[in-house]
Amino acid sequence: MTAPAATVSPVRPYEAYVYAYPHKTAYTELKDRPALRDLWRGEAKDALSLYLHIPFCEVRCGFCNLFTRIGAPDGLTGRYLDALDRQATAVRDALDASDHESPGPIRFANAAFGGGTPTFLTADELERLCDIAERRMGADLRAVPLSVETSPATATADRLAVLAERGATRLSIGVQSFVDEEARAAVRPQRRADVEAALGRIRDTGVPVLNIDLIYGIDGQTPATWRTSLDAAVAWRPEELYLYPLYVRDLTGLARRTAHPDRAWDDQRLALYRQGRDHLLAHGYEQVSMRMFRRADAAPQGPDDHACQTDGMIGLGCGARSYTSTLHYSFDYAVDMGRIRAIIDDYTATEDFGHAVHGRRITGDEARRRHLLQSLLQARGMPLADYRARFGTDPYDDFPAELDAFAARGWLADGGGQGRDGGVLRLSPEGLAHSDALGPELFSPAVRAAMAAYEPK
Repeated sequence: MTAPAATVSPVRPYEAYVYAYPHKTAYTELKDRPALRDLWRGEAKDALSLYLHIPFCEVRCGFCNLFTRIGAPDGLTGRYLDALDRQATAVRDALDASDHESPGPIRFANAAFGGGTPTFLTADELERLCDIAERRMGADLRAVPLSVETSPATATADRLAVLAERGATRLSIGVQSFVDEEARAAVRPQRRADVEAALGRIRDTGVPVLNIDLIYGIDGQTPATWRTSLDAAVAWRPEELYLYPLYVRDLTGLARRTAHPDRAWDDQRLALYRQGRDHLLAHGYEQVSMRMFRRADAAPQGPDDHACQTDGMIGLGCGARSYTSTLHYSFDYAVDMGRIRAIIDDYTATEDFGHAVHGRRITGDEARRRHLLQSLLQARGMPLADYRARFGTDPYDDFPAELDAFAARGWLADGGGQGRDGGVLRLSPEGLAHSDALGPELFSPAVRAAMAAYEPK
């Protein structure tokens, strides 16, 4: 089967980072405000994921479009935790109320604290955050993988000690660059000496997995300076490393001060990606996805990058998503700082957390797209038997044009033949390199239209 010529035309390698599908900009206000107890009725709840979102940072990096605000006026973090406590109580009540129609007990298989920067909270506030997860939601943090994000400035000994004692198995630190000039170019004021000190404190905790985030494509970055950051990161022997391409997005600091020639910048980022990938592979790391690399002798701690094909995500906090099999839901989304502050204020004033307010319904087609997209973006690929067992159909029948186009571009291992024979549908190295082009091509027309209609705010 041959795809139309337009389908296999050249594409830019960096269209968008797809970490969840459908994208949050495709969410809309849910006019019927469905009750959570009804949404979760009949859903499997014996292997849930729990995510607690803290929308505060000490500084906002120039590339960041996450839902987070700079700093917090006196009392705001306390009010936010109060609201998080109310939400957790309401969500657990809803889960319990729907439990009699579920196929198994309520159990959490993994947990994560993200943001923002969870370690913006004080040590005492982090204790309270853990209490909310355990006492309100019933998650046993010492018995499941627990991942927590931090930053060089907030990875203090007292905060890290709380997280280690409460069961953290993975600490992820956003370094981005070990070259001070590059950090400043990314509007991330930090000194390498402070970064190294923070990494030392993390290692001192004994938490099993250290993850270091690095970014390539920063203004002024060269293969030599990129090598400097790669070598500095590898020297700590982190169990995981993420290599992110720089994006300049609307309403971010870099968008107001940076302009890049598209093709030249694409070529630069692609070359730096390949340099970073080859460097890590040569130093004992295995590639898990385009971004994620794991030290070959390190045991996984929690779900892999993009491994959200299944449902059952409970998100707490005003920037968190929750997933059932028929609805993905959250609160309103923004990038502009003024709008983010307003949404956080609305969240802290909310008393009724028993209903979903923003989200997107998941049809059969969207569920298939999500499973294919997020499975295919993992280096190990997607066993066709898993897809067929879940949906009763074959991806080559469901998405013939897309898969033929990927094969024509050389993005599928063995030209896609292994998958057709009933084995594993897997990306080639070139396909992995173009994950940020491949992922968006699997978006449905309806999701594309909703995202196009979204007005950045």
